[in-house]
Amino acid sequence: MKRNLFITFEGPEGAGKTTVIQKIVERIEEKNIEVLPTREPGGIEIAEKIRAVILNPEHTAMDERTEALLYAAARSQHYFEKVRPALDAGKLVICDRFIDSSLAYQGFARGIGVDEVLAINEFAIGKKLPDVTILFDLSPEVGLARIHAHGGREINRLDVESLAFHEKVREGYMLLVERYPERIKVVNADQDVEQVVEDVWSILLDVMQ
Repeated sequence: MKRNLFITFEGPEGAGKTTVIQKIVERIEEKNIEVLPTREPGGIEIAEKIRAVILNPEHTAMDERTEALLYAAARSQHYFEKVRPALDAGKLVICDRFIDSSLAYQGFARGIGVDEVLAINEFAIGKKLPDVTILFDLSPEVGLARIHAHGGREINRLDVESLAFHEKVREGYMLLVERYPERIKVVNADQDVEQVVEDVWSILLDVMQ
């Protein structure tokens, strides 16, 4: 089976990525494949500090270009310090969010431009894209309701954006599916967690063959 794959998970707020990733990592480990789970923004000390700045709900004055550049900076450090060395060592890397988040959130929903944000990120990490991206599709209403019902989850600056903003994020993701149909695989996240896990696992089994 293929081992040094770079697999990313994308989706709106409240889609359940974290829970599903935990279960998927367990299944991969059962196949004796060394897997490294990580997240963006964050995953390493420098990027986690940038994350704290980006997602602080008090930073409502942050310009959208500043936001996009901070995400790209965190991504660059995370990729070159943690992701690429793991791939070079033959590990399978699973990352909760990557470049597609910036393209959907800042490029499309913020209106900066998908190609403009892509250019920033190509400078940050080169033209490396994931081998496969699992996109959790979920209506913003359901996702935001899940967040507010989950008392233990952090409420970040993106969670308090308007419903219209989150609708544009979803639209941005769908445009990316059209742009990268071979890489991005869509999973219906408005199902029981176990069914979502099974749908994701089916996709990954094909990829890992």
